[in-house]
Amino acid sequence: MGRLSGKIAVVVGGHDGIGGAIARRFAEEGATVYATSRRAEEGDVGHGAGTLRARRVDASDVPALAAFFEAVRNEAGRVDVLAVSAGISEFATLDTIGEDHFDRTFGLNVRALLFAAKAATAIMPDGGSVVLVGSIADRIGTKGYGVYGATKAAVRSFARTWANELAPRNIRVNVVAPGPTDTAMMAATSDEVRETLTKLIPLGRMGRADEVASAALFLASEEASFITGAELPVDGGMAQV
Repeated sequence: MGRLSGKIAVVVGGHDGIGGAIARRFAEEGATVYATSRRAEEGDVGHGAGTLRARRVDASDVPALAAFFEAVRNEAGRVDVLAVSAGISEFATLDTIGEDHFDRTFGLNVRALLFAAKAATAIMPDGGSVVLVGSIADRIGTKGYGVYGATKAAVRSFARTWANELAPRNIRVNVVAPGPTDTAMMAATSDEVRETLTKLIPLGRMGRADEVASAALFLASEEASFITGAELPVDGGMAQV
């Protein structure tokens, strides 16, 4: 029996990259997974012991997000597990940051995450689990990624607060915090940035999306039943040693 057998899971930003890996892993472990993306081709497919239900939703559109969760409630009745992975990372140093850059980054990385968590936990039974995809950028000062790092610090703060607020319902809230991971988002950065970051990783390589998904699965499952408000780094030791 899979670790999420019979569970209803939602992965916001679950089309590709880390979010896609999380959605697939949850399905492999028996969950019915609603995976959202602005680019998703809608449809339901069996995956492992579970099912992947791709839904096209712009997470930054709060009314559309609310309508999506209402549809999940009507179809499935509840959400047992929520993972929020939707996010962007764009280079901009302090002297070049503009309002559009700030609003776009905080709009998806923080605002969308907040309202996804609000909608999901409103239909989550006691004993559910929330996994937020943060980043070790919440604690290090990578040049040109100040706004991105600030959004991830906000994610970390939300997890602490929500863990307290939802504890009476035994809903656990945790953060999985990747370091540099070999995804399309990282591929969009310069060779210089990737080389510089890799040199800072004790294990000598970037992470893989499936490695982050394994950590997210642990936090979502009953194996982490006494863990809440925590941040689990998956960074090859980059911000740990």
